Amino acid sequence: MIQNIQKHQPSQDYGPDSGGRIKGFCIVKPIVFGNYARFFGKKREEDGHTHEWTVYVKPYNNEDMSTYVKKVHFKLHESYANQNRVITKPPYEVTETGWGEFEIIIKIYFHDPNERPVTLYHILKLFQSGVTIPPPMPHGEVKNSLVSEFYEELLFQDPSALMEQLLTNSRPLTIGQYTHHTDFEDKKETTIKKITEAQEKVTQEILVLRNKINSAKNTISLFKDEISRV
Repeated sequence: MIQNIQKHQPSQDYGPDSGGRIKGFCIVKPIVFGNYARFFGKKREEDGHTHEWTVYVKPYNNEDMSTYVKKVHFKLHESYANQNRVITKPPYEVTETGWGEFEIIIKIYFHDPNERPVTLYHILKLFQSGVTIPPPMPHGEVKNSLVSEFYEELLFQDPSALMEQLLTNSRPLTIGQYTHHTDFEDKKETTIKKITEAQEKVTQEILVLRNKINSAKNTISLFKDEISRV
């Protein structure tokens, strides 16, 4: 399980040079963002929409992000009447209907105004492709549904004293089991395995090429010897 990571020990440097920040302190908050979508089964007559979808940002671990997150701004396609959606409390998500895929800009704001907002970019997925995953949907629906979600980390380097307190005092989001559509630990292991296999393949190919080069050098050397004896 990936945990929140705190690196180094905070110094007591709160002077003008530190800007009120705790030097040498880093906190990592893992999150998950993406969307799930459900196909209606046919095009809706009144507006031509084919899917209901939900775009979201949520914590990777079981914690309430509202402790340190002030709001999340979702910027949708300009064809929507209200293009800008601002969510101020969990769940940080927007549900809509539509017929096409497009990029959604997600901006996370924090309670500490000195902490810069974090911007994420997500391509809304409605149709099956290599990056989508058949999910167990929230209400048990599986047919005509898909999920496209990703793991990301919010990095807080040298946070202010206020932000450090907010980040280290978050409470659980739910008492029950907390899971994601995607098994990120399994995905991590699979990815590492693929990288390792690719590295081994490249190493083997390099070895083969080196042997060929050495063989070619030996052949050239033999030809040179024969020519010198002529």
